[in-house]
Amino acid sequence: MCDLYYTPASSPCRVVQMVAAALKIKLRLKPLNLHSKEQLLPEFLKINPQHTVPTLVDNNFALWESRSICIYLVEKYAKDDSLYPKNPKQRALVNQRLYFDMGMLTKRMYDFFFPQLIQNTQPDPQKFKEMEEAVELLDIFLENSAYAAGERLTIADFALAVTVSVCELTGYDLNKYVNISRWYESMKLELPGWNINEEGLNVLRQYIKK
Repeated sequence: MCDLYYTPASSPCRVVQMVAAALKIKLRLKPLNLHSKEQLLPEFLKINPQHTVPTLVDNNFALWESRSICIYLVEKYAKDDSLYPKNPKQRALVNQRLYFDMGMLTKRMYDFFFPQLIQNTQPDPQKFKEMEEAVELLDIFLENSAYAAGERLTIADFALAVTVSVCELTGYDLNKYVNISRWYESMKLELPGWNINEEGLNVLRQYIKK
């Protein structure tokens, strides 16, 4: 059994939990209260000096960064390579989507929305334009495929769907993106552990309301 240090409001934490659910891996959940700075306690810093969540510990092997954790779990525990293909071209496409999610979509979404939600600032038109550019790219990626990285479900779908769910939570209108809307509605039904994401979104929703 793996230990997972996490917080429910964290999108990356939910992605790891969902991938673990898809692989039928039992996780021993270790909640951390980031507002109380529990991630800075000496015992946690010994595990992860970067003091980030999620952090996975599997038989004394510690790993953080959600996408790396998902890849590790699939490569070690999956019965086949469907979620993370071994074919070089297919795997490269999954990796590209994961990097796009981390470096562009998630970053730009958080850069635009979270100053408003957390700091009560006014919307930044330039940041909105940059976020829309990222969302439009995702819509293009999904134009000719049922899934984020081809014609079968992969860990890229988990990561991107959770990001899009946060975008939806903020009230951003996704209906104008035909391909995203089609894919996202399918992901709500198809992704194992979607209830985990919904529970985390409820926690995030309450935090935003404060």
